[in-house]
Amino acid sequence: ENSSTSANIFPFTTDKALEPSKTIHLFKSCLESILEAPDLQEMIQVVKRDLYNRDYLAAFGSDDNRFAYVSRWTPARALSYSSLFSSLHEFQSSLDDPEKEVKALCIGGGASSELVALASVFCRSKEYNSKSNSSLSIDIIDIADWSKVVSTLTTYIKKNWIYNPDKFSTNFIFGDVLDQNANHGINYNQLDLITLLFTTNELFAEKRPETIKLLQLLNRQCKQGSLLLIAESAGSYSNVMVGSKKFPVQFLVDMILVGKQGANDGDWEIVEQNESCWYRINQKEVEYPMKLENMRFFYRLYRKK
Repeated sequence: ENSSTSANIFPFTTDKALEPSKTIHLFKSCLESILEAPDLQEMIQVVKRDLYNRDYLAAFGSDDNRFAYVSRWTPARALSYSSLFSSLHEFQSSLDDPEKEVKALCIGGGASSELVALASVFCRSKEYNSKSNSSLSIDIIDIADWSKVVSTLTTYIKKNWIYNPDKFSTNFIFGDVLDQNANHGINYNQLDLITLLFTTNELFAEKRPETIKLLQLLNRQCKQGSLLLIAESAGSYSNVMVGSKKFPVQFLVDMILVGKQGANDGDWEIVEQNESCWYRINQKEVEYPMKLENMRFFYRLYRKK
């Protein structure tokens, strides 16, 4: 049987990732001028309204908007993803391998929660093996230009979180992952870790046929043993209309990756899954100028056969 995390609550802090206070310090340091901007709350409201109207190009159309978004929503997500990554044994041990040159791809990860969380787990393992050969290189592809956000956070991590900065690198790709005619320079056959976090739902809603093609591309090109982690908001947001019927997004994804229920004749197998779990912020342990929200999500971790 597929193992599920025994508790439906991920720990606020784990010994396999950096302390939450360090992560929050990163954001307070990198975003100092943004957090002090007098019009920050107004900008957040504008971004929030555009997101509510699903107008992503407007919401993320300027660096001001993107940094406002990051200041409001990325810190809590980065904490929850750190806990998720470090609690999934196979995912964590890939980042922990002292000899491995890990290649990761974060699809739709421009706001950089994934970047910070991957770095948190990797840099913690490097504390114990500072001279080891292991390295982590992260490709991040997004349809809005988050390059400045990515480079700002990467610079901080290289300077403050890791003994040898050459062992950690990021590469931002400004483009549409669903456009298979574009050459984004992603070598899917070399990837060890792929994340689709709070992105799958949007991709299905915007461009269902192209999203199915992307998953089929992963079926064809990913190497044996590579891991794909998908997480989405738990609950009614994650339904997709096919004809007149509603299907949970995870049902469609499982069909494409794992195959028909019971047959398991697909290219991937589910290693760990949970339909509804929580990450709760311990407000006593971290201080941040805005509310750090708890997160409830479902996830699936797939391994390529």
